[in-house]
Amino acid sequence: MAKRIAILGAGGFARETAWLLEEINAASGPMYEFLGYIVSDLSKLGERDNKEQVLGDTDWLEQNKSKVDGLAIGIGDPHVRNRLGTELSERFPEMEWPALIHPNVRIQKSTLKIGRGVLICAGTIGSVNIELSDFCMFNLACTIGHESLIGRGCVVNPTVNISGGVVMEDEVLVGTGAQILQYIHIGKGATIGAGAVVNKDVAAGTTVVGVTVLTVPVKPKI
Repeated sequence: MAKRIAILGAGGFARETAWLLEEINAASGPMYEFLGYIVSDLSKLGERDNKEQVLGDTDWLEQNKSKVDGLAIGIGDPHVRNRLGTELSERFPEMEWPALIHPNVRIQKSTLKIGRGVLICAGTIGSVNIELSDFCMFNLACTIGHESLIGRGCVVNPTVNISGGVVMEDEVLVGTGAQILQYIHIGKGATIGAGAVVNKDVAAGTTVVGVTVLTVPVKPKI
């Protein structure tokens, strides 16, 4: 029987996540039934959100949890992914967080360690001995080198290349087209700008941009 899945978020990446479910079903049979989108605040739905398929907020989920088998996070903010994963796992311990991998992803599954709620989109290629922690996601056409460790909630945007031996701590955001060279360590909550080439370790909570790494101070979150 197909697992009934609700997607958290209703914007562009939430729609891409719904498409990912479609692609998995097309290749493997009816594994998942897409129910609709769940948002945290109905009053904040914007013009880029898919209002027609919004089921409700988390109160709707509470009232209808017997109708939902699992959840996926269709949001591209690493801090939000991590927070929602933690909060809703505690609130709805009976719900599943399936790892969703596009059928054309190439990765050595025999050595892959993959957590709950991981998303890997079309065109991504991974190597060997990779570890992907809970709720991290890879958008379109990324590469993941051997022995890479990707932390909880990390968001890797399209066409990012991660070389072998990279360690990425929790809640890192990597912008489109960035290149992360081998054996680099990226600290928790860091941001890698679009198109950046990262050739040395990145401290937690900092932002790096450009071909020659430049560190930009980040104001602490309140």
